Amino acid sequence: MINLNFPSWLKSYWQNSQIFAFGEKLARWQQASYLVGAGLLGSLLVILLALLPYLSNNQTGLFTVAIAILWILMWLGELVTDASLKTPLHLPLICYWLVATLATIFSPVRREALEGWIKLTLYLLMFATMSRILSLNSPFGFPKLNWRSLLIGTYLLSTLLVVIYGLRQWFFGAEELATWTDPTSDLAGTTRVYSFLGNPNLLAGYLLPAIPFGVVGMILWQSWGAKCISAIVAIASFLCIRETYSRAGLYGLYAEVLVLVVLLIYWWSSKYKLPKWTIPSFIAVTLSVMVSSILLVPSQRTRFFSSFLGRGDSSSNYRMNVWAAVQKMIEARPFLGIGTGNRAFNKIYPYFQRPGYSALGTYSVPLEITVETGFIGLACYVWFLVMVIRQGWRQINYARQHNISAGLWMIASFSLITGMMVQGLFDTVWFRPQVQILWWVAIALIASFSGMIPKGEDSKSESNNQKN
Repeated sequence: MINLNFPSWLKSYWQNSQIFAFGEKLARWQQASYLVGAGLLGSLLVILLALLPYLSNNQTGLFTVAIAILWILMWLGELVTDASLKTPLHLPLICYWLVATLATIFSPVRREALEGWIKLTLYLLMFATMSRILSLNSPFGFPKLNWRSLLIGTYLLSTLLVVIYGLRQWFFGAEELATWTDPTSDLAGTTRVYSFLGNPNLLAGYLLPAIPFGVVGMILWQSWGAKCISAIVAIASFLCIRETYSRAGLYGLYAEVLVLVVLLIYWWSSKYKLPKWTIPSFIAVTLSVMVSSILLVPSQRTRFFSSFLGRGDSSSNYRMNVWAAVQKMIEARPFLGIGTGNRAFNKIYPYFQRPGYSALGTYSVPLEITVETGFIGLACYVWFLVMVIRQGWRQINYARQHNISAGLWMIASFSLITGMMVQGLFDTVWFRPQVQILWWVAIALIASFSGMIPKGEDSKSESNNQKN
């Protein structure tokens, strides 16, 4: 937790300010109303996750603006009562936002970068909203329900319709909406499903969370109906991601599944006293299944190994030419970058692009972050990811030692974060709202457990884990 000791004169000034007085009024209002409390805010998040695959970017933006405004009102009310959520993840994220702000101010295309900065700010406020809501229990006074299950269950139910339509495209075929397959390759004419998302790469990114969330939901939820739906969504999502033929999506899928299997075995190894060779054995079995699923299906085998053809594959050759131009962009502005957002990129990239290789993004999330905010911004974001892994790992171990079953949601988040990071190495659908919002759901799940470990117990849990 972050504890800041401010001087007494500063505290006195704050407590006598008009903002503090306004916050006190909001705090009293929150005690008797859902209008500025968790009820309405959580309901908007539920609606957003339910409609996420079907909304346009502008419609999603309206939802995020409304959620941001309500969260600010809720935060002001909680600030005076010291009830706001503070986690170790907030500091590096604030530093990254400050760097992005400076990158926007000094951007050569300030107007375009400002639009990207606004989007970034809304996403960060979305993270703050979700981490606060997910830390609460019993929405609307229902003791058997919690916000984690409600939000994740909503996403899985919405995803059920997405995968049903995706599987239908797999069986009956689907019209290509873009040149997704090289017409000269062995995969020419292969159906790449895209469901309601309109893009197979985007569909793969959207479906990645469904597998770990579905598996953990199947384990934790008591209702057999909920268990069955979770299992169906997880299996169907796995099949749909394969049929997108998104190479980055497939890499993310396999990395995600591997991490999920390893962490679940690690979780149960203490409870069931499993032998030490259990984890290596399951890793070997999982890898064998993955390799077999690639080698035994000709179309999957062709798509997977095309990644290693280098410039011999049209898609890889295209990305390599874009990356070469992006390298020149980074060299031109290495410290703060060009400013945030795809509009800023679209303004600057044509000055560096190679003839015939136009692009809307860098096709790599680390490169995109570096282009937008420079190496300083990249360092801040790496710091943030390190803190996410560090905090999450501590909480998983604490939950494992104290038999807190809700800790399985953190395992789901860990595997999801891994999958999205691996996919993001070779694609930038991560910046699309349908994927970006789900990324912050995973991070918010870890942040929401920050108060789980009592003070003084953190170091004990680490020492016990080392002994085990």
